[in-house]
Amino acid sequence: MDIRYTIGKNEYKRMTTDELRDAFVVDLFEAGDLNLLYCEVERSIVGAAVPTVTKLSLEAGKELAADYFCQRREVGVLNIGAVGTVTVDGTEYTMENLDGLYIGRGSKEIVFESDAADDPARFYLISYPAHTEYPTTLAKKADANALNLGSVEDANKRTIYQYIHENGVKSCQLVMGFTALEPGSVWNTMPCHTHERRTEVYLYFGLDDGSRVFHMMGPGDETRHIVMANEQAVISPMWSIHSGCGTKAYTFCWGMGGENQRFDDMDHIQIADLK
Repeated sequence: MDIRYTIGKNEYKRMTTDELRDAFVVDLFEAGDLNLLYCEVERSIVGAAVPTVTKLSLEAGKELAADYFCQRREVGVLNIGAVGTVTVDGTEYTMENLDGLYIGRGSKEIVFESDAADDPARFYLISYPAHTEYPTTLAKKADANALNLGSVEDANKRTIYQYIHENGVKSCQLVMGFTALEPGSVWNTMPCHTHERRTEVYLYFGLDDGSRVFHMMGPGDETRHIVMANEQAVISPMWSIHSGCGTKAYTFCWGMGGENQRFDDMDHIQIADLK
């Protein structure tokens, strides 16, 4: 498991492009492997499992000082690939493309498997510490709380699919879902915001090899951008905006953890105030 340490906004002001990428961008997806990154920000863990010919197990590793991964943690899973199965303590959960899964604290054995090795599932994982147990729950795309927002005129027509949130699948602190932009729309989360009480991770996907998303970050009065390719994640500390503009439409998974689970707990920043 890789480890990423916190960068403060004073350090951020002096960082080069490569330093920003090394601090905030995460590459996870690798055929046949399960990769994890432990981040000091809210003690979050992001990861990806791409099982091919063999199953992949989620292990604690020495970084957690735990007997098993979910001994003191909860996990959100989003499948952005082909059909696969996640087995949690002997119970199988079949996940189609864009299905989600919440795995509760206390789950001991977590195994990922693809239906077809040559067309594997691509499981994205995000985890936060948990102080209580909630049941492991499969979240089908059809059952998500879907919010249709934006407009063609503002190039941000999109649908937000909420899976794990205070009025949906129950969790301790994890909030998770994904946003899909309509063809011709390219902006996400603009006007932008921060939320000092939570941090967030975006995973951008659904991009072809020639497309990119320009992810905006930093305090509202001193922003930078990071160019994101398909299936790259970006860490957003509590002091940073998290917005993006793509060369074409895309989809992104958002996951949050912190003081509360309120989706609307945002400190808004007006476009005219951005620098």
